[in-house]
Amino acid sequence: MTAPAKTGQSRGRGALQRVGVPYLHLAPALLAIGLTTVYPLISALINSFRHWRLNETRSPQEFVGLDQYSRAFGDETFFNSVLVTAQFTVLSVVLSVGLGLGIALILNRATRLSAFTKALLILPFAVAPALKGFSWRFMLNPDYGVYDRMINSIFPFTEDIDWLGSPFWALFVLVLTEVWGWAPLIALMFLGGLGSISPEIRAAARVDGANPWQEFWKVTFPLLRPLILIVVFLKAVFSVKVFDQVVTTTGGGPGRATETMNFYAYAQGFNFLDIGYASAVSWLIVLVLGVLAVAYLIAMSKQEEK
Repeated sequence: MTAPAKTGQSRGRGALQRVGVPYLHLAPALLAIGLTTVYPLISALINSFRHWRLNETRSPQEFVGLDQYSRAFGDETFFNSVLVTAQFTVLSVVLSVGLGLGIALILNRATRLSAFTKALLILPFAVAPALKGFSWRFMLNPDYGVYDRMINSIFPFTEDIDWLGSPFWALFVLVLTEVWGWAPLIALMFLGGLGSISPEIRAAARVDGANPWQEFWKVTFPLLRPLILIVVFLKAVFSVKVFDQVVTTTGGGPGRATETMNFYAYAQGFNFLDIGYASAVSWLIVLVLGVLAVAYLIAMSKQEEK
């Protein structure tokens, strides 16, 4: 009776060891995520309920409850950053997804240069966002900018436009820096989706007398709708938390014309040294991203039900 009991115990220990091996392999990644994501989020949440200005003290002070959040909702500059972020998000998502889909439809036709062009599409996205900002700022300089000279030579009426000195054009340029990097990547995503559509379905639509527009709207677009939904929400998340291009291209100016929520939180924490208020604004951004994530999950669940 003793031997079978020992055998059962050894098998149980072996099973537990096998179960623990995957978690052991995941431990370094989980530790990194905990130190770089979970801990900062929890720390910022706690600090958002406390008074803490670095020019007064190096450590957090007394708890102030929801005062930091009520201050944000009563701050016109915060609502300005919300409006700027919303405008930037809508414009960048619409232009990036629309242009990316157009590029994908053009490159979906097999040509000698299509494979080479597809390989080049990843390059703009591979450029660091901060470098994109510096490059666009340099090329749109009214004195020696290459883009500024090219645009003025094609459209002479733009010679008096200060691209980064006008509130409207500064935000538009900021959107273009984002579209320039994202549209090619989105085009690659859509090319993968288009490649998964059976040619027989399109051929059947053409046999039924559908013209190219009807083929796209009645066949291609419905089949791409789940992918389009994923791309829209993914792009929206990255647009809401845009930061690098704002710092390197416009610095939030002119005035507050390009001051996004992320840049506003950064300015409150590192320029005005108000860590408590900056933490509250940062968590409001987290809540916005959470709403987008929930909306995405709901939309995807509805797609799966169809």
